[in-house]
Amino acid sequence: MFGKIRNSFQLVFIIMIASGLFASVNAQSLEEIMKTRGLSQTDMLAAAKTYTPSGKLDEYVVFSSGGQSGQVIVYGVPSMRILKYISVFTPEPWQGYGYGDDESMDIIYKQGSIRGKEITWGDTHHPALSETAAEYDGQYCFINDKANPRVAVIDLKTFSTTQIVANPIMKNEHGAAFVTPNTEYIIEASQIPAPFTNDYVPLTEFNEKYRGAMTMWKFSRKKGKILEENSFSVELPPYCQDLSDSGKNMSEGWVFTNSFNSERYIGGFGPGNTKFRDRLPHEAGMSSKDTDYLHMIHLDTAIKLFEQGKYKKINGHPVISMETMIANNALFLIPEPKSPHGVMINPSGQYLTVSGKLDTHVSVYDFKKMMKLINAKEYEGRDPYNVPILSMTKSLHGQVELGLGPLHTQYDSEKGIAYTSLYVDSAIARWDYLKLKLIEKIPIHYNVGHLVAAEGDTATPDGKYLIALNKLAIDRFTQVGPLHPQNHQLIDISAGHPMQLLYDMPLPLGEPHYAVMIKADKLKPLIRYKQKWFKNRVKPGRERIVREGNKVTVHSTLIRSHYSPEIIEVNKGDEVVWHLTNLERAQDETHGFSIYLYNINGSLEPGETSTFRFTADQEGVFPFYCTEFCSALHLEMMGYLLVKP
Repeated sequence: MFGKIRNSFQLVFIIMIASGLFASVNAQSLEEIMKTRGLSQTDMLAAAKTYTPSGKLDEYVVFSSGGQSGQVIVYGVPSMRILKYISVFTPEPWQGYGYGDDESMDIIYKQGSIRGKEITWGDTHHPALSETAAEYDGQYCFINDKANPRVAVIDLKTFSTTQIVANPIMKNEHGAAFVTPNTEYIIEASQIPAPFTNDYVPLTEFNEKYRGAMTMWKFSRKKGKILEENSFSVELPPYCQDLSDSGKNMSEGWVFTNSFNSERYIGGFGPGNTKFRDRLPHEAGMSSKDTDYLHMIHLDTAIKLFEQGKYKKINGHPVISMETMIANNALFLIPEPKSPHGVMINPSGQYLTVSGKLDTHVSVYDFKKMMKLINAKEYEGRDPYNVPILSMTKSLHGQVELGLGPLHTQYDSEKGIAYTSLYVDSAIARWDYLKLKLIEKIPIHYNVGHLVAAEGDTATPDGKYLIALNKLAIDRFTQVGPLHPQNHQLIDISAGHPMQLLYDMPLPLGEPHYAVMIKADKLKPLIRYKQKWFKNRVKPGRERIVREGNKVTVHSTLIRSHYSPEIIEVNKGDEVVWHLTNLERAQDETHGFSIYLYNINGSLEPGETSTFRFTADQEGVFPFYCTEFCSALHLEMMGYLLVKP
């Protein structure tokens, strides 16, 4: 069709034409654009690989933590277009989350409260997608709060938070959320050791009374909920447990978490400290040993111990002691390079990769070798809490030198191929964990933390795309003040050619940490709600106002472009319960609901019913209106709440 392709520019141009990017321009004008904007042929090829024309959909969807925003960020790949912020631990007005309706107020202010305190933010770190047979199934997303140990459930039919559970014994966590291969349990591991009780315990009693833990939250698909009454925790030594993972295939039934601070260092550095003034800072004192510990927990045994009642309750929550786990051959430690960040299990479940941030190597552990040592009761010693320690050298498949500051690993569809982020090097390494061989590295900008590959932690990764979740974005984007966005960089990892950097995406929310990437066609979100799902739904023609003493119940409907009823009269001091139903059937016809002074802002999608409760505590005139630009007569969609003295 095109004849002989004479140079790489012609190839790029043909790709552009095939992509529909420059169908109306000729090669000369394309050359002019490249010259004017200072674009290379590599730039144009990257553009062709990521450009998604209007009306075309992305192949993958990424769920990224929102860090201190307390949210989850959703965007498409390869376009890198942000699609949604999912409200989780933080009120968010556009979606009306935490601004008056019964459901979200219950989730964020009641379920999300800790020790009687309302917590209105979270530090989200590690999203996890529900799995069936170690494959993403697109039904649920789970996310943790590191600052105030909590786990939330997000229903992917609606992309909305449906539950928050607070951990009753932890004071801080990092290793969550991670799921077992069929989402029977959601795993949450603590980070900063603390007493399980809420009592004051001096640091001089750290070794005896401070502890780590791993909580196994039981999940019910039928209910779409975490069942707190069927959940339990395992007591762990007072090391700083970090990221976790659940075994799959060969290693199913086991869960793993790495740790740092096997020194059990308690700090105290610097002026202003009342004790321990002669100590080093945490960063130095926690890094004095050459190794830390990989924890290996037999979940199946722990479940049996829980079912047999072999636990003690702390703050009303079942906790299986270290002694009980050790006595039942269900808890082991393995040395690992110091200050590691993450343990990642390969698709077969046989190999585990661990990176020590202060080492240049990635260590590859062999589950078969680990089990051989356990079955033979061959231990090289025990830690101060009598936990058996397996030999590191006898557990390793091997080590490979990748570069400075290795952190996190994801897997490829090609057997043996993995990708590891190198924080200090600011690079991504492609390597073979079976042959223990570095293949190539690609620089990124800058200081990559986590990375995510397409379905890269499932039993069958896709390859194709990888995203570097970079902590710095110096000189990458137009500066908007001293606080820079972070930079998610899309990389082409398709087999048969070197890795290619395709796209820089500024992330202007929170401080994202980890992300997961799922095939878009696995997601089956609702188009509209079914009105029968809501017990307080209001049918058209059944709108009314009912007074019972000083309680006024309003039954309202919304449809383009009016509320019914539009005029509501109550007395000062009345308790108002207001049910609103969006009668729209058209897709994306959302209506809002906001009342002057009452800090209420609702968002009702087609078919949805929301209930708002408040006390009319001030007399006066209070307009309400639709906050969504829903039609040409949007401004006319209004009404009055009249509060009589």
